[in-house]
Amino acid sequence: MKITISIKSQILDLYDDQGGLLQSYAISSAIKGTGQVKGSFCTPLGRHIVRAKIGAGQPENTVFVGRRPTGEIYTPALGEAFPGRDWMLTRILWLSGCEVGHNRLGNIDTMRRYIYIHGSPDAAPMGVPGSIGCIRMRNHDVLDLFDRVPAGTPVEISA
Repeated sequence: MKITISIKSQILDLYDDQGGLLQSYAISSAIKGTGQVKGSFCTPLGRHIVRAKIGAGQPENTVFVGRRPTGEIYTPALGEAFPGRDWMLTRILWLSGCEVGHNRLGNIDTMRRYIYIHGSPDAAPMGVPGSIGCIRMRNHDVLDLFDRVPAGTPVEISA
């Protein structure tokens, strides 16, 4: 398995071990564009892996804060009650950079920047940048991806 993410196309592609395309998903990357530095609110580029899978067995629309379920289930009413909240829903695939000096270690470390692939409210637009660094997906898409890929899956993020 391999995941590629095109920032330009706002598409995440999942490939099998022979390089065959299994599925394409619309995503939303950082509204501030690409960048490696902690605090930039940009999506990091380069080679990564899925370091951890979080949320197995949780219901769709489970709300996560600090990678832990809050006990809340997202609804439009909850979204209206907390309009400034950065919603991480359903599942989290925590990314770790593989390139020392580019996206690993120091103030450019993807994992220490808490960059994830995660679910989002159904009303969140896909196909256009809108996150604060992470890769957002529709909930049913992140469920599908989560169930298909193991921890350690390579992820290539390109401009």
